[in-house]
Amino acid sequence: MRFEEYAAYDAVGLAELLKNKEVTTKELTEIALTQLEKVQPELNLATSIRKEKALQEAEKIEVGKTPFAGVPTMLKNVSQSLPGEILSSGSKLLANYVAEGESNFVKKLRESGFVFLGHTNTPEFALKNITEPKLYGPTRNPWNPEYSPGGSSGGAAAAIASGVVPVAGASDGGGSIRIPSSFSGLFGLKPTRGRMPVGPGAGRDWQGASINFMLTKTVRDAAAMMDALQTFQPEAAFHAPVFVDNYQAALNMENKKPLRIAYTTASPVGTPVSEHAKNAVLKVVKWLESEGHEVEERDNGVDGIQLMRDYYIMNSGEMNMTVKGLEQAIGREITEDDIELEGWLMHVAGKSISGADFSASLASWDTAAAQMAKLHETYDFYITPATADTAPKIGQLETSDEKREEYLRKIHEGNQAEQQQLVYDMFLPSLTYTPFGMLANLTGQPAMSMPVYVSEEGLPLGVQVIASKGEEHRLLQLAHQLEQTDNWIGLKGNPYFK
Repeated sequence: MRFEEYAAYDAVGLAELLKNKEVTTKELTEIALTQLEKVQPELNLATSIRKEKALQEAEKIEVGKTPFAGVPTMLKNVSQSLPGEILSSGSKLLANYVAEGESNFVKKLRESGFVFLGHTNTPEFALKNITEPKLYGPTRNPWNPEYSPGGSSGGAAAAIASGVVPVAGASDGGGSIRIPSSFSGLFGLKPTRGRMPVGPGAGRDWQGASINFMLTKTVRDAAAMMDALQTFQPEAAFHAPVFVDNYQAALNMENKKPLRIAYTTASPVGTPVSEHAKNAVLKVVKWLESEGHEVEERDNGVDGIQLMRDYYIMNSGEMNMTVKGLEQAIGREITEDDIELEGWLMHVAGKSISGADFSASLASWDTAAAQMAKLHETYDFYITPATADTAPKIGQLETSDEKREEYLRKIHEGNQAEQQQLVYDMFLPSLTYTPFGMLANLTGQPAMSMPVYVSEEGLPLGVQVIASKGEEHRLLQLAHQLEQTDNWIGLKGNPYFK
């Protein structure tokens, strides 16, 4: 099999080829590894490559026994631990940390038959919407290497958009599946809170804001991954009712008609939204109307700025806890020279947050969830841009040395409110690109980014659709219908998929 043939298949398609003995597990793994080694110097998408181990594991897999037996994939270098492999979370403090155990999410992937090629690049502690960690350097977008593939699952996005693998491990704590999907021409689904495995050793990630899943090229791959990975985990803090039907079978079920759909192109935090993003949404709106659905523009009623402030309170508390844990592990105090600016500012700000403040911030998530539940009593879906613009250039969102020194000085001088304002101000340039993602993380709803637009500069852009909790099957149905039309851009125009 040539690379061009390999890249034309999704994960479900490759699994079928293997099952029918049209290709071997070793052959697929060799093709994927060859492509990874070819693109790595330019795109810098991997933090580790398990060449020999992956080939050995591929030959031992029994094809046909599991849904993805012998299909190559990669894992995200945050939380997706594999025994004996470095899991640094993009931090120089953990540059040599070798995982002893396997995360429950990775265990489910292994049980599904995947071959792990290695780990993908991510920003330090998955805190940013771009993938430019100091430890490994920036990951570049396969559409145009001058631009970012987004973050925090940027390495995963680059792995798929360069043809290395058809699906890749990702996570989403504030849009980190949907953002790189939008910037890289992929399909990105964030499942309902409680749907995916967590831990071991933790019953929640980021108080339930973050969830592991996969980035995919196709909708059917996302559906198949939902079938393979959804779980009921007794020790987890959150649970979603197990979907007793089959997600793949649900793709071809008819949505009730007419659907009632609300949309907006306005940023929830009052920042600018590009004409590209607005036009992408209106393109989907026009298609929905042509299908006989009722679509209207309306606000969701959620105070987006306050919700972001409450999100940063959670981030600050979590980062303070992370740093304390690292200090205990390494036996010394951690300084501003040990971690990057974003993590350090949130760690310091986290010291000033009281238990009451932290609890109040989480309560605001529940208020937003109630507001969205009320909205969905009338509307089946809520549509927004996935991102406010196409991808930023590499280095564009880097904080200047002058600003960095200012932030580092002021974070120690201010009270809690002033510290939180500094955190907000620090993230505002990045938030301007991606203001739409956090809502679904904090309410726990499923949301997806669909690749429907390419700018004049040749950069892709996605449209986000949010549904009620537990309704991933309805999102997948809608995406599958759109995928069959010319409105679906996907990887058309990507230089690796000519």
